[in-house]
Amino acid sequence: MDVPLTWQLAKLAISIGVVLGLSMIAERVSTRVAGLLSGYPLGTAIALFFIGLELSPAFAAESAVHTLAGFTATLALGGGYLLGGRRDGLAGIALGTLTGLACWLATSLVLTRIDFDRVTGTLTTLVAIAVFTWLYRRVPDIKASPRGGFSWPALALRAGLAVGIIFLITGLAHVVPSAWAGVMAAFPVTMYPFLVILHLTQGAAPTATVIKHYPAGLGSLLCYALVVSLNYDSLGLWPGTLLGFAAATLWLLGWTRLQRWWRERRTATAGS
Repeated sequence: MDVPLTWQLAKLAISIGVVLGLSMIAERVSTRVAGLLSGYPLGTAIALFFIGLELSPAFAAESAVHTLAGFTATLALGGGYLLGGRRDGLAGIALGTLTGLACWLATSLVLTRIDFDRVTGTLTTLVAIAVFTWLYRRVPDIKASPRGGFSWPALALRAGLAVGIIFLITGLAHVVPSAWAGVMAAFPVTMYPFLVILHLTQGAAPTATVIKHYPAGLGSLLCYALVVSLNYDSLGLWPGTLLGFAAATLWLLGWTRLQRWWRERRTATAGS
């Protein structure tokens, strides 16, 4: 079907806004918080919503089932980027990107051959979260240094990457099966451009910190994809999206409180 210009402009504006917001959080708040918010349903929500708008809510709901398992491929991308992108500068970005995309593609090829349901898709990613969290346990937390404003080249790069990925995913959704559409919807649309910019401006160490905390934020993405898969077809896009964000927000708030309680407990234990 022909996609109206207004829908294309909406994708453009939303993608740019989300990526810029993440970058501001990393530079003005912390890379740890940015890593957690990278797991919030931002790029996935954009992709699934416009897949439903351009194709059908039923197709988007079916794709969301495969998105649940597709987050495992996203974790693989982060792990590959961490392994390849250990150097500062463009060389580190290029090698991190190539390694990350290779890991994502290899994992995606496996995932799309499996007939997942909501339970098995969720369990697959939960196991992957536990594995990657354990693997990242020794990665140090390095804060990004404050920066004053955004440069035009950085703005253009953020915008170009995010918009290009969103348009590629929603465009391919018209010609690929729902399994591939769902796995592609799990691609880190907002996190990847953010990693590139952070790596370019701040170096490999703060970038590794964002990747380290990304698995902890994936619980909100799982909640979102699960709710969307259950409600897009029956309730429609807007109610399903709102319910998905409500579930994701509740999970993220609960997880943040749990982490705070755990840190306070460890501090109290160490001081006694």
